[in-house]
Amino acid sequence: MTTGQDLAIAAKAWPFEEARKLLARVEAAPPAKGHVLFETGYGPSGLPHIGTFGEVLRTTMVRQAFRRLSDLPTRLVAFSDDMDGLRKVPDNVPNREMLADHLGRPLTAVPDPFGSHDSFGAHNNGRLQGFLDAFGFEYEFLSSTDCYRSGRFDRTLRAVLERHEEILAVMLPTLGAERAGTYSPFLPISPSTGRVLQVPIREYRVQDGTVVFDDEDGRTVELPVTGGHCKLQWKPDWGMRWAALGVDYEMAGKDLIPSVELASKICRLLGHRPPEGFCYELFLDEDGRKISKSLGNGISLEDWLRYAPADSLALYMFQKPRTAKRLSFGVIPRAVDEYLTHVRKFADEPPERRLENPAWHIHDGAVPDRRTDLGFSLLLNLAGAANAETSEVLWGFITRYAPEAAPETTPYLDHLVGHAVRYYQDQVKPTKRYRGPTPIERAALADLAARLAVLPDGVDAERIQTEVYEVGKQHDFPDLKSWFSALYETLLGQTTGPRMGSFIALYGVAETRALIARVLG
Repeated sequence: MTTGQDLAIAAKAWPFEEARKLLARVEAAPPAKGHVLFETGYGPSGLPHIGTFGEVLRTTMVRQAFRRLSDLPTRLVAFSDDMDGLRKVPDNVPNREMLADHLGRPLTAVPDPFGSHDSFGAHNNGRLQGFLDAFGFEYEFLSSTDCYRSGRFDRTLRAVLERHEEILAVMLPTLGAERAGTYSPFLPISPSTGRVLQVPIREYRVQDGTVVFDDEDGRTVELPVTGGHCKLQWKPDWGMRWAALGVDYEMAGKDLIPSVELASKICRLLGHRPPEGFCYELFLDEDGRKISKSLGNGISLEDWLRYAPADSLALYMFQKPRTAKRLSFGVIPRAVDEYLTHVRKFADEPPERRLENPAWHIHDGAVPDRRTDLGFSLLLNLAGAANAETSEVLWGFITRYAPEAAPETTPYLDHLVGHAVRYYQDQVKPTKRYRGPTPIERAALADLAARLAVLPDGVDAERIQTEVYEVGKQHDFPDLKSWFSALYETLLGQTTGPRMGSFIALYGVAETRALIARVLG
């Protein structure tokens, strides 16, 4: 009999491919710490965003797959680089003038402009944890500041000091001449100003565990590299962190490949094997440009969740992570319908196929029963035909079509209805462009109305679809595609649309005939 582990070993979905790569690593050298450590990093100078969701979600999917392959315990650490200096004042916070007085200081030493936490770093860390908790991620939070100040990094920081010349040999060829002239892997925290300093290091005193530099007040100062008196430049910091924590797996975006390579070299210099990795492609806007927070040319996590469930975004993150994809409002309806399709298929699939189904990875194998023949695009078109401003309008049609359905008994469908109304009002309605029918189209629409008039009560979608096809065949259209385009553009005001049999069955035969009459009139 084939076991679940056998099926996982053979599974082709990318999280299982990554999990097998990690399994080979730990089988060759079981981790002395007794568990496999996954890590995802976060820069707390800003708020969590759609990329944060994607990275934690994808890492979680690999972790879930690994659990089907191995009994070794696993941990996922969400690491915050909160000891970084505040480089600029964000545009979207209060008390910006106050923050300007603290530029350069570690984020955990900058007062919270919102007044709710001990520091700006703590505020954003809280937002990160609340964000991850809201999606039900299983993780442990680690603060860079806590790790530096508690001594957790001390042993590895001493190793960095001992190997500073070799680390410089790795880093300096990647820097410009001016930057290379002053570069050091260590960034002292100024005793006089509290700022994170990028200054030349006069001496590396390996035996004493200290560095010597000129402080901002002009004094020559000697500081320990341990205890939170210094932090590392971010690429050496990344490699040091992998070594200190024993990280086994971490993802990164394609734009960070050179940084991953440098951090890996530094990790090896410190006597540790760098983690297994996965470089995912970046998202593009509608014009094919890389999405950038500074340009504001993408959609936010809040945008997506306004118009669709988080499950659909999880599917979008799962699909082809090594392929650059457009992230725009237009991809949302299809993502929702594809998610519903995968959930519907899952129940009837054999075990080996289930491991390839994205729904398995989205729900860690416990896929909920959300089967419905009312797809998101169909609900959107219903909202358009009814010009719906509230969910109640759509439910009036739905309960007539499916009497067993109700907001109380089918809550997930109710969520879809609410999302569809919002998406229609915000994204579809402003773009609708109706046109009048041509003479050929007028005749075909009149024919369709007449055929609908003689259909029996309770006719199903398939019978209606057959009639729609027959009308298209019997009138002088170049092809059936032209007939359906005419239906979408004259009745719905859009260039694409639903399966007309399903739409008419849901909207109502009498209502569709009235819609045709308005167009012909």
